[in-house]
Order: sequence, then structure tokens, then C-alpha cells
Amino acid sequence: MKGILLACLGVLILTPDALLIRLSGLEAAPLVAWRGLAMGTLFLIAAALTGQLRLFPRLASGVGVGLVLAQWANASLFAPGISLAPVALVLIAVATVPIWAAILSRVLYGQPTRPATWLTIAVVSGGIALAMTGKDDIAITASALIGVACGLGVALSLALSFTLLRHNPEMPLLTAVGTGSMLAGITAFAFTSPQEMGSGTTWAIAVAALFVLPTSFYLMSEASRHTASVNVSLVLLLETVLGPIWVWAVIGEMPTVRMLTGGAIVVLALATYLWHLRRRA
Repeated sequence: MKGILLACLGVLILTPDALLIRLSGLEAAPLVAWRGLAMGTLFLIAAALTGQLRLFPRLASGVGVGLVLAQWANASLFAPGISLAPVALVLIAVATVPIWAAILSRVLYGQPTRPATWLTIAVVSGGIALAMTGKDDIAITASALIGVACGLGVALSLALSFTLLRHNPEMPLLTAVGTGSMLAGITAFAFTSPQEMGSGTTWAIAVAALFVLPTSFYLMSEASRHTASVNVSLVLLLETVLGPIWVWAVIGEMPTVRMLTGGAIVVLALATYLWHLRRRA
């Protein structure tokens, strides 16, 4: 339950991230550069202050490299996805995290997934399918498909990160996330310029890069040490529902009726699953 509570807090802090991306007014490259460099710097400073930085050699292992690459992909793909496709579609793609987490836990570590978890995944998948179909859905363009592909890449990288951290508690969390984020920022910086980075809405960039991202990803990563990665992934589905509502409320990008209905199914399934976990505990 400690892991579930940490994950819930982390996801709630993360939910305005898509809105802040839209409000920043930046293209994908300068945005990723800002977010990656800021988050990487904060995590590496925290690693130095807590003594985790001296554990950097552990990242030379296969698990360490996997963690760094997963964070690099996650930090690099989300902002481009939001800039190319409607927020609701990207977050629906990110909502496949629990499916990837269940598969990776099974394939990499042979961890069985409980029937209740598979049932929840099935209901959630139905809600996602409903959100993406019907006569009132958003038209699927080439750029939207690329945005959805970025969302799927984020989902896979998050699932891999949560799974590796769950089964390898000796890995230095702060150092791994900081290194991956810094690499994403440096990579994006090569495709932009200081002038482009300075052309956006400063407060939105600062809130996302200095508070929302570092705090939420630390809490979710720490949560994965206390509960199964599938559970953290299921909690992350809250962003699929609340993220578009933030965008709708502030800038008027309205989700469709089917998206709202599918989102309600996701929330109810998640609430039921968490209640089940509480009873088992």
C-alpha cells in the first residue's frame, strides 16, 4: 500500500504536465532540451548529496544501461507526442503501460501476474478502445499517428523502468534517472538553439521542468520498489483521464464523449482494483 500511495501522489502531480507543454508554446526539441537538462541536473545533484553518485559504476551493467535508456526514451518522446497529436490520444497510448509492465515482468523475471490484474487490464483496454472509436472520435492524421507512436514508446519505456527498479533494488535510482534525463536534454539541444529555448512561456517551462517532472518521476520510481510494476502502471492510468481534463478546462481542447466515457471506465476499474488490493493487504 505504501507503493500504491506513493504512485498515486506522483501521478496526481504529473497530471498537469500535458497542459504545461501546450502552454509553454515551444516546439518539441527546445522543450525536451529544457526538460531533460533541468530534470537531469536536479536528479544528479540529489544523487551527489545522498551519496548515490558514487554508485554510478553500477549503471555499467545490463540493468543499469536499460534503466538509463528507458529514461532517455521517456524524456525524449512525450513532448513530441503531445506536440503532434491531441492530448487525449497520446495519453490513451501511454495508458498501455500496465500491459507492457505485465509482459516485461513475465518475460524478464518470470513474475506471475494475478488474475485480478489481468482482468483489470482487460477492462481498461476496453475503456481505451471505446475512447478511440466511434463517430465522434478525433480524425486520425499522419502526425496524430506519429504522436500516438511516441505515446506507445513512452509506455514501453516507463514499464521497463518500473520493472527493472522493482527487481533490482541495488540500482541507484537518482543517478539512473538523472543520467537518462541529461542524455535526453543533450540530444535535444543538438537540434535546437538558445534562441528557440528562450522563446517560450517561462513559467510553464519552469513549473514542469523544476517541480512536476522531478517530483512525480521520483515518487513513481520509488513506488516501484515497494509494489509490483504493474500496480504502479495501473495507477498511472489516472493521467489518461485527468490530463485531458486539465487541457480542456484551461485551453478548451475538448475530449469527445467516447473519450470521457472510456476514461470513466478506466477510473472505475482502477478504483475497484485498488480496493481489491486493500482487502488483500
